[in-house]
Amino acid sequence: MKNLFWFIHTKTYKMRKRTSLVHFVIFAFLLFPWHARGQNRADFRYIDNGEIRLGVDMSAGGSIFYFAECKFGRNLLNHNDKGRFIQQSYYGDIDGSYWAKQPWRWNPVQGGGYLGEPAKVLESKIRKKTLYLKSRPKHWATGVDIDSAIMETNISLKGDMARIRFRFSYFGQHSHQPCSQELPAVFVDYDLPNLVFYHGKNPWNNEALKQVVPGWPNEAQQSDECWAAYTDSTGWGIGVYTPGTTELTTYRFEGDGKSGPEGDGKSGPEGSACSYFAPLRKLSITPGFVFEYDVYLTIGDTPAIRERFYRVYSRHQNKN
Repeated sequence: MKNLFWFIHTKTYKMRKRTSLVHFVIFAFLLFPWHARGQNRADFRYIDNGEIRLGVDMSAGGSIFYFAECKFGRNLLNHNDKGRFIQQSYYGDIDGSYWAKQPWRWNPVQGGGYLGEPAKVLESKIRKKTLYLKSRPKHWATGVDIDSAIMETNISLKGDMARIRFRFSYFGQHSHQPCSQELPAVFVDYDLPNLVFYHGKNPWNNEALKQVVPGWPNEAQQSDECWAAYTDSTGWGIGVYTPGTTELTTYRFEGDGKSGPEGDGKSGPEGSACSYFAPLRKLSITPGFVFEYDVYLTIGDTPAIRERFYRVYSRHQNKN
């Protein structure tokens, strides 16, 4: 699902007064059933350090579907379909494919195709607090394996923080034009409506944060401390930090009133509604392209989230 929203984002920065594409999107969601497909809890794998618990779905390329504090056990992520989760997703040239009758582009997705075609995990090493996965992405629109690419995920838990190292390797011969890439795609519970981040000239100086409730479709934001959090009315929620990446795209989708057994008809981990954002960086995928980046996850109130990410930032600065 995320890729349709992404298509709007990339195609409408300069066409925000055009409403026909937005109308198409809303119609598509009403017409097509985008609910969770093929989810089997036997495919779920977890790591746990006693403070936080993280789960991946082996039937969705090892995408991250679960992140919770151990003491409460509430999963803050959404995995309604193969395009949600926290996962890798990349974009290239328009390639003649179609998503719901809409011209699409080369789009390897870690989770799978939009009709629920599962991406394959090729290799896995799972320990108590760490895991490694190698997967073969699917083309979001066509659902076919993208044999010219491999996605790898390394995750470790330490204290109240999960560190994720994503790696994407491209073995194809086609040189794609530059596209804004999701680093990564982040889908969380709709019950976390407030997007919190810092936008200003003095990052990491404890200046006031910005808080917005994103609308529909995509909105652009600037996060000058390279992190953002979705929180509830008390300021508690999930934070995601991608060092070196300040641009964001974000939206909230109200859903269609349907959900899986964990939802209330709209929100929840399998609910049709979701809150979304993705850090963005423009990259060209060309022959021999290999790209790695780090992502940090944590749960808490906004001051705690910011302080934890500042510690990571400070360590990197000291190394330099």
